[in-house]
Amino acid sequence: MASLKHLRTRIRTVKSTQKITSAMKMVAAAKLRRSQEHVEAVRPYDRAMHEMVSHLLRKSRQDLAKEPLLLTGHEDLNIHLLVIVTTDRGLCGGFNGAIVREAKSVIRTLQKQGKIVKVFCLGRKGQMLLRSEFGDLIVETVSHGHKTDSGKSTESFSDALDFSTKLQAMLIKKEFGEASILFTVFHSALRQTIAHHSLIPFHANWEDGDVTFESEPGTTALYEYEPNVDSLLDFLLPRSLAVELYRVFLENHASEQGARMTAMDNATRNAQEVMKKLELSYNQTRQAYITKELIEIISGAEAV
Repeated sequence: MASLKHLRTRIRTVKSTQKITSAMKMVAAAKLRRSQEHVEAVRPYDRAMHEMVSHLLRKSRQDLAKEPLLLTGHEDLNIHLLVIVTTDRGLCGGFNGAIVREAKSVIRTLQKQGKIVKVFCLGRKGQMLLRSEFGDLIVETVSHGHKTDSGKSTESFSDALDFSTKLQAMLIKKEFGEASILFTVFHSALRQTIAHHSLIPFHANWEDGDVTFESEPGTTALYEYEPNVDSLLDFLLPRSLAVELYRVFLENHASEQGARMTAMDNATRNAQEVMKKLELSYNQTRQAYITKELIEIISGAEAV
């Protein structure tokens, strides 16, 4: 039987943990609201950018003097770069574990197809969970949270632009032939889905879960292009890649906050259940001690 002192210590510890998880839940809920607003704001912009490039290619691809690398990749290279977007911090339930499980499945599928796979981890948790089995495939790991002057971590378009530039430099150096990205799409605080789609070469149609980005052949957009298709694509394709990465970062950040809020809510509820059991055990133990002392007093009095 545990001592009363030990039970009191455990109750104080669980109560402190409950306060921490409850506070983290409220912080995650506040961040989630802002992240959701950012995601909903960037989706139409990304859709419009994608549709504009797709329309340009559909109408004028045959007029290109030379197709850009972002449009074709290196068809002669059998190297596939898989970009895996996870978090830099934990305490978000099975969020990172689900992405990494899907990443392992994708890697094995690509290897069965005879491709040489390279992995680029955006977020330290992905590298930590993959290094035991696929550590030799990881070429680099970077954080994608931008630290502001106030110390808060946000998702910045400049980070997406920097990573887009890095991918293009790697493509020019022929470090890979094609690239795809694995990330989490935000639907609600309780629902996030994992999406995997191509980054390079550019695809006109793609979708992830309930968020669909597609250009239908019958669509007639009111665009006029100047000065020529080659110049426009040289500007629009890198910009489209950066915008797409920015949306991916925002989707993943909102999903992370939703998963963390849910995980902390579950942790708070579990702490409450543990406290109830500990308090019940404490009262039972205290009652047993009191009963024992009364028996000893009565026995002593009878002996006298």
